[in-house]
Amino acid sequence: MTNHSETTGPSENGDITYDGPGPEHQVTLRTPAELADALPYLLGYPPEDSVVLAALHDQGGRGRFGGRARLGIPPNPADWPSAARQLAQGLIAGSERRGAKPEQMVAFVCQEPSPGETGREVMLRLRPLAQKLRTECGRLDVPVIEALCISAGRFWSYCCPSTGCCPDEGLPMGLPGTSVLAAAATYAGIRVRGSLRELRARLLPRETGADRGQESALDAANRSLVPRILDEDRRAEVAAQTLDLAERVMRRFAEVPFLAEAPAADLRDDALLRDEEAASLILGLQDRTTRDRAAEWMEGDEAGPALRLWRALARRCVGPYGEHAAAPLTLAGWVAWSTGDGIEAREALAMALGADPDYLFARLLHQACNEGLDPESVRRCLRTEREARPRPAGDEADADGPAEGPAPEGDSGAGGAQSGGGAGGVRGGGGADGGVRQDAPPAGDDADAGARSATAHSDRAATRAVPEAAPTRRRRRLPDGSGAAVHPASRSTRPAPPRGGRTRPGPSSAPSRTRSRAAEKGAPARRQDARQPGAGLRRHTPEGRA
Repeated sequence: MTNHSETTGPSENGDITYDGPGPEHQVTLRTPAELADALPYLLGYPPEDSVVLAALHDQGGRGRFGGRARLGIPPNPADWPSAARQLAQGLIAGSERRGAKPEQMVAFVCQEPSPGETGREVMLRLRPLAQKLRTECGRLDVPVIEALCISAGRFWSYCCPSTGCCPDEGLPMGLPGTSVLAAAATYAGIRVRGSLRELRARLLPRETGADRGQESALDAANRSLVPRILDEDRRAEVAAQTLDLAERVMRRFAEVPFLAEAPAADLRDDALLRDEEAASLILGLQDRTTRDRAAEWMEGDEAGPALRLWRALARRCVGPYGEHAAAPLTLAGWVAWSTGDGIEAREALAMALGADPDYLFARLLHQACNEGLDPESVRRCLRTEREARPRPAGDEADADGPAEGPAPEGDSGAGGAQSGGGAGGVRGGGGADGGVRQDAPPAGDDADAGARSATAHSDRAATRAVPEAAPTRRRRRLPDGSGAAVHPASRSTRPAPPRGGRTRPGPSSAPSRTRSRAAEKGAPARRQDARQPGAGLRRHTPEGRA
């Protein structure tokens, strides 16, 4: 039990050390108030509706912060025991894989009061969750030496029984930016970003009246592009046009002045991207080969504009096209991870898995990012592929030329919109796509090969950020609505090049709905409701399941 009349910590003098970028940025925390103030700096953002565990390692008689793990607080208290078990086991197992089991833990539960609720009532309501955390950590021989609840600008300790140092009304948090740790972080150049809610807002479709125009553009792109992507003789042409359009838009983004305010910058990027362009890019990226080529824009001067483009495309995944956001969200997560922003990377990849739980590239990157692995192995693989590929004549497109995507055939109707995202067209299989099993990757999936290499030495017990709502599944009908079975071709007949993608039928009837798992060999394929746009697409390419 912690004695708050003295100090908090695992050692005799109760000190806990927070290591900054170097030894000169080391800060010692001695009280529960300092621990509470340190949480945003431990995570890199102020947590909301979160349960957090921070590992402590002994270092010369002082506790040194090690790994941290966070989960959203499950709304149903019946799920708290499993959440506490997952958090404790994942963090301790991950620490052991990195070479040192933590000696002790610090736990935090953070949630703002609901309307009519007080901070103290939040503390009392979350007490069973804090107790579950203490129990699960203790069961693994890693005691929790402090457990704090942070709510309504105040904090409470679940470990201290004294009302003298821990009154029932709690203690006020310090003003942001005034703690010793805040000063040290400022000196070291460490920035605490906005909340995760603000970060997710940059990747979610905006609820505006322009959604209908973007959805119309996606419908038109679906009708014109999907037949061409399904045609092996014309798939490479669509891929080249998609990548050329992406490069044009990236140059357009790079030419405008920098804006520090994220909402204003995102609105400007939305204005620079036309509905038809967004629709062509979203549909084109559903092909895994095209997506893997786009993943090569991961560093240097290309990374910034590429990340802005992938965010903008994710925001355009509107209405029934929400499933197709998996591709741009995965690319956004990959570029963020490659450039050192693990926070945005984890959130974008978790959102990609929320859009499509079977998206293999997102799943592999999410695992590697959560385990703290180095993205260089993936970068090296993509660099090698890029350098080995012959550069076609006329590759340098005229930046002032028309920024058009794959040329549509037939119907090209589109409207104007701000948000949209992938619906009904071709979905790139392989690489990042969940339709491919890990034990049988298609030949030449460079991005996936790099991600597999990055995660090959670790097991599946890594701590994961769980998508907050489990997407529903749906069954699909054939184009004629008959529901007859379609059997994918055998994997053994799949040629290596050209690499094609699994096809995604038309948009779903709800924005957040996701497709069911790929049919096992010889089992009926999933069916698409014939009433949906794009229902006439085939589920499988001539290559077989991708």
